[in-house]
Amino acid sequence: MMLTELATEPHGPDRRRFVDPLTGLGNAEQLRHKVCELAAERASDPAPFAIGLTNLDGFKPINDLFGPEAGDRILCQVAQRLRACVPEGATVMRTADDEFAFVLPLVFERKGAEKLGQMLKEILSAPFDLGDRTVRLSASFGFAVYPFAGDVFEDLLKSADTALYRSKRRGRGQITVYSQEIAQEMKRATQLEQALRNAIIAEEIDVHFQPIVDLRNDGVVGFEALARWCDPDFGYVSPSVFVPLAEERGFIEALAEMLLRKAAQAALAWPKELFLSFNLSSAQLMDPATSGRLLAIVGQVGLDPRRLELEITETAVMADADVAQKIVSELRAAGVRVSLDDFGTGQSSLCRLRDFSFDKVKIDRAFVSRISADRASEHIVRAIVSMCEGLELEVVAEGIEDFSEVLKLKALGCGMGQGYFYGKPADAVATMRYLSDRHREAAVAR
Repeated sequence: MMLTELATEPHGPDRRRFVDPLTGLGNAEQLRHKVCELAAERASDPAPFAIGLTNLDGFKPINDLFGPEAGDRILCQVAQRLRACVPEGATVMRTADDEFAFVLPLVFERKGAEKLGQMLKEILSAPFDLGDRTVRLSASFGFAVYPFAGDVFEDLLKSADTALYRSKRRGRGQITVYSQEIAQEMKRATQLEQALRNAIIAEEIDVHFQPIVDLRNDGVVGFEALARWCDPDFGYVSPSVFVPLAEERGFIEALAEMLLRKAAQAALAWPKELFLSFNLSSAQLMDPATSGRLLAIVGQVGLDPRRLELEITETAVMADADVAQKIVSELRAAGVRVSLDDFGTGQSSLCRLRDFSFDKVKIDRAFVSRISADRASEHIVRAIVSMCEGLELEVVAEGIEDFSEVLKLKALGCGMGQGYFYGKPADAVATMRYLSDRHREAAVAR
């Protein structure tokens, strides 16, 4: 349907099909009508205008936690705020559960859309009143400018939706205005997602291993498994790109389980006293079946679960603390050790140490990398080591890159270390060669 092919808006009882019954705003059908109406008005002088979409970040968990009535109260308050604050001549509509749309006749270009989005974002960040409590939410925005982002209604709406999708991918409270560059970026992301899905099915994601050493004697005590992917078309893809992509698109479990199976099989060839350290995602820590699936994989491969150590971050734990605690308890009961990764960078690490049963803490590299030059970092590391000693927790310092850091960590009593100084991540074959070389060096030293 071309934007200038205007359908007449119904009157009287038929007008109800243009109204969202919950908020009293227009609905998706009215969005179509308003855009077509505006385009028809400007047919002789096609001046630009914008449409926008906004989606409430984290609305579903709030709705699930407090119930649909509380969710409806929030949506009605959102509608009131938006109706009161949009520019003169603009129209607000509720087009989906927690999605609202705008038709903006006086927004002509990117900067104007971004400025409006910033203002609306701040308005929606204020607390929402639920009677006996208040809650806070953020909102993500996507805008598209006619006719540059589309001169057909469906294309214009698709462009706004693409911009909103990009905002959601970048995190909470983001604002995006559609452009050809963004379209190409999103197209590449879709292609990358499909390539990753295919690579997981074909088991083409590799596992590399980085040594973890005992700082008292520099002897290897275990390896951390790290995912690596080199695609025929995209080349090397960083795990900081493809792991979050797998989490976002809902197939992180398939990726993690495939990697654990590969890593456990490689660990069978190591000396029996070495452990395998493996990272769990937040999605896995929200699934009560995770512990059973992981233990089944280890059992099928034949790796002693007492040689497995699972790393979890505080952020992952916070997603659903009750389920995470159940998973951790089940894994530890089976002999698996559990470590808290990236310690010191979360919002309530001490609470997690109190509430969960961990075996080990890994000090984030942000502190280790500055330990030789920054007294504050040195004092933080000293405090963590001392605290863990009192709690009977082992400590690993991550990101060790030079000898001065090693000396400082040893002086502070840190038990274990990991980083490029002791070895970069390497594939299974190179890891076996590394172990052979270390064994030969130890024999010569003896």
